[in-house]
Amino acid sequence: MKQLGEILLTEGLVTEAQLLAAIDEQVSMGTSLGRTLVELGILTESQLVRALAAQVGMEFVDLDEYPVDRNAVSLVAESLCRRHAVLPVALRDGAIVLATADPGNVVAVDDVRTLSGRRVIPVVATYDNVLRAIDRFCRADGEMENLSSAFVEETSEPETDLSRIGDVVDDDAPIVRYVNLLVTQAITDRASDIHIEPSEHDLRVRYRIDGVLHETQRSPKNIIGGVISRVKIMSDIDIAEKRKPQDGRMSVTHNGRKIDLRVATLPTVWGEKIVMRILDNSTASLDLRDLSFLEHNYTTYRESYTKPYGMILVTGPTGSGKSTTLYATLNAVSKPEINVITVEDPVEYRLPGINQVQVNPKAGLTFAAALRSILRSDPDVVLLGEIRDHETAQIAVEASLTGHLVLSTLHTNDAPSAVTRLTEMGIEPFLVGSALDCVVAQRLARRLCPKCKEAYEPTPVELEAAQFPWVPGEPMPQLYRPAGCSSCSRTGYKGRLALHEVMRVTEDIERHAVAHSSSADIGATAAKQGMRRLREDGWYKVADGQTSIEEILRVVA
Repeated sequence: MKQLGEILLTEGLVTEAQLLAAIDEQVSMGTSLGRTLVELGILTESQLVRALAAQVGMEFVDLDEYPVDRNAVSLVAESLCRRHAVLPVALRDGAIVLATADPGNVVAVDDVRTLSGRRVIPVVATYDNVLRAIDRFCRADGEMENLSSAFVEETSEPETDLSRIGDVVDDDAPIVRYVNLLVTQAITDRASDIHIEPSEHDLRVRYRIDGVLHETQRSPKNIIGGVISRVKIMSDIDIAEKRKPQDGRMSVTHNGRKIDLRVATLPTVWGEKIVMRILDNSTASLDLRDLSFLEHNYTTYRESYTKPYGMILVTGPTGSGKSTTLYATLNAVSKPEINVITVEDPVEYRLPGINQVQVNPKAGLTFAAALRSILRSDPDVVLLGEIRDHETAQIAVEASLTGHLVLSTLHTNDAPSAVTRLTEMGIEPFLVGSALDCVVAQRLARRLCPKCKEAYEPTPVELEAAQFPWVPGEPMPQLYRPAGCSSCSRTGYKGRLALHEVMRVTEDIERHAVAHSSSADIGATAAKQGMRRLREDGWYKVADGQTSIEEILRVVA
């Protein structure tokens, strides 16, 4: 059998000098040669495992690229796959091809052989690669179908009282496991929202992944009452009230990580629709640098939020990442010597060291009332969840003029429209110009999957139709388009990035506000002063290979 060092040298993965240096370090680090090379950054985990597989004469597979056969996956229980970190990936001459990170684990091979009744051919993959593949392919869809059928059988008798489903404490009850699997699968699929929608004939479940809704499950009509009641009980929502919208909240633990879900019910003609927003608390600790700001926009925005006073607005439609940007800004300005108070409806993420107030209109605690009160609590920075009316806008403007940094959101299509929107709310134009310091308009676009994005040379017609900034006669830019692989569920996109339009309110824009100029005139002036439009920001990210032309055209008018 060849030595590992010999294989690495033959493959050109290391130089002789690197190998000798690793052998010297190996003794002091107390690890194997391969692990030492990985720790020193000379080899990647994948390269090491590939070389070890070659050393023992076994096949290496990259499960992010390998065409996994779902029929093979279904032959072995998910619990067994997770216990041994193995995954059946193919059927070869009646035998199961088993991907494993530890080919020496004969117990795993024996278990799979015994339970499946088939021969097993082990192949090697990295440990992380196997775990990701298990999450991707051992889906809960089939089990959810079985559970919904089981629940229908249990509740087929007419006297069954579905309103008592909340009393169920048995974790193995079909309805409990069904709802748990629904949430778990959504988190695994990186969904931001779960839509549970009753219809005339069945119950439809959709996940919003990277901003696009995907239908994942249809269950019999009989299950509707049980699922809705179970979710309402878990969210501490009144189970008997079905005539009006309600809000609630629940927390779940997934792979050792606590995740909160914001739950909203809406009465429809076929029953109550439920939308669960998945709130990953790690989002609240993001750095502004993680939010896809181009250097030009980041510098402009930083000049504003580092000031001790003034108003900063983040605008955009629902689900465009406004709250995430504001939380990241809070993380940048929050210090022990600064008093930060927020007023939100609802409080989505709980932040340490920050005083967060939940709006409660029934108790008279509206945005305006809360803001009026917290200004007497000696704040330095105030975050308002949203400016919705004249009273809230007026107090926010006055707070920014009296030495406070005010952060808030507004629903407008672009940054210049924020100035006209505030004047439409009844704020004096001269106050708008004085109080408002910066407006950030934002959209979220899908990011191209780094594993399968495909380079291509666009045609002049395509660039002209998209109004891409290219001058005829110049070299044609190299752009990228989605291809689709198992890593991104064949969509070509994985994750999202933000597009920004950052407008500083200068003296010229103040004069536009006083003159009641249109948002188009304000935008033209801001563009002359260096503001980059949303689509322009998108083109920079297309040229950088982060997203595609089609995606920018989808999210920016």
